[in-house]
Amino acid sequence: MLNADCRHDPRWLCRDGSTVSGPKDQLPPHSLLPGKMLWRSLLVATISSHPWLLTPALRTLSLIAHPRLSFLDVNKNAILRGILKTTFYNHFCAGEKAAEVTGTIDRIKHMGFRGVILTYAREIVVDASSQKVNNPTTNNEKANAQTTKSPEVEAWRQGVLETVEMVGTDDFLALKLTGADPQVMHALSSNQPLPEQMIFALQDVCTRAIERNTRIFVDAEQQSVQSGIDAVALDLMRRYNRNGTAVVYNTYQAYLKSTPENLLSHLGIADKEGFTLGVKLVRGAYINSEPRHLINDTKQGTDDSYNAIAAGILRRQYGFFGVERQFPSAELFLATHNKESALAADSLYKERLATGQPTTKVQYGQLLGMADEVSCRLLQLRDDSSQAAQKASPEVYKCLSWGTLGDCVSYLLRRAVENRDAVGRTKQEYYALKTEARRRIKNMFSLRW
Repeated sequence: MLNADCRHDPRWLCRDGSTVSGPKDQLPPHSLLPGKMLWRSLLVATISSHPWLLTPALRTLSLIAHPRLSFLDVNKNAILRGILKTTFYNHFCAGEKAAEVTGTIDRIKHMGFRGVILTYAREIVVDASSQKVNNPTTNNEKANAQTTKSPEVEAWRQGVLETVEMVGTDDFLALKLTGADPQVMHALSSNQPLPEQMIFALQDVCTRAIERNTRIFVDAEQQSVQSGIDAVALDLMRRYNRNGTAVVYNTYQAYLKSTPENLLSHLGIADKEGFTLGVKLVRGAYINSEPRHLINDTKQGTDDSYNAIAAGILRRQYGFFGVERQFPSAELFLATHNKESALAADSLYKERLATGQPTTKVQYGQLLGMADEVSCRLLQLRDDSSQAAQKASPEVYKCLSWGTLGDCVSYLLRRAVENRDAVGRTKQEYYALKTEARRRIKNMFSLRW
């Protein structure tokens, strides 16, 4: 139990003393990984943790993502396609076809994960900074944009609806709004209403997701469009997050200076209008962000922000909510690769349940192929001894992207860059995977004797 002074300081979430320790005879977290996943993870971690391997790998992936020569095009080079598909693609992605995706999902759930977060990998490349927010638009241009059907929006709608059919009860569908077309990007960057076709597409997607008991994440994107995305997410929550349940979640990036105040504002809107605020909390990526927007240029600054927000929502005390005014209806999803944050949040949640204090429903998620030590450690905390213990056990998800190999190359490149930027965590994962591989080899030879 933490002392009173520690509990009132949200930074306690970062401290080693707050993490949950398991039995001494408990197997390491990576022991939960199936054999094929373990060896593939070790291969990727070996490359990611050694600069002399990662640097050429990044250059190669970048060339493949933007091929100028036919032999670098995965759609034309069968050998290159085979190598990439059986290694990086299968490690980070769910599959190219529905059968592959559902097979991956079944394997993930068989490991003990509560469910998956599935996203359609198709993207468009648009320079948001070139979208003129104050660019005057005539009435005729607006009318044409509303009446002209965009094949890109229709392709996005069909792809996302196909994604919905692959997920089931309690899974999540992740929406990347800028994956539709440039008109949608322009509307978001200029805080204008979405094209009518896109509005109807979102309605179709949400309706079908609800029919399949699937929830929805609205992904955060670059700062030039984030205000517009927030507005769309709030509109969806007004419509679908009723009766104390979150169907739609907005994404909040802890590394931005504006996030604490932005979240407080959204809690106020939810309180006033009577809907449940779905909060997906991520640390965020520094790519395409101006320094003036960053909460801190150090990892610790972002960690402190992330943990303070998480602790406030779990305690149901954030800003003046929970003190001067009743805390509104909310649900929390912690998307984090930081083990200390995840374990400490789980500890705080269980502590409040055990002492009868109000708290917020929380779930956890990590990307497929990354932070398996975090995911598996949370899975090891599951307690099926009683109904109350099951309720307090962490519900863990894996985030998957699906699409053709060509569609996913840019996604694979981003994952590789993330591994490069998270040097400490990548090396830690590499050593843990190597230790687990040695343990299994040793056990295998022991059984033979």
